[in-house]
Amino acid sequence: MSLTALGAGIAVLTGAGAGIGIGIATSKAADAIARQPEAKGDINKALLLGCALAEATAIYGFVIAILIIFLLK
Repeated sequence: MSLTALGAGIAVLTGAGAGIGIGIATSKAADAIARQPEAKGDINKALLLGCALAEATAIYGFVIAILIIFLLK
């Protein structure tokens, strides 16, 4: 196995962290909405912003993996 493939695999693992983070954030947002339904709009805004940032991290990791595979061959 080449080190390039290993590096790309490690870079893609950022997707796992993003998925776990988004799941935890969604769980906490659902709890918050259940406790304070009147704050639903504010909670949703914060949740969407956090999820977008977490997903961007996963996309960056994927792009780095693609660059590693195709540029370091």
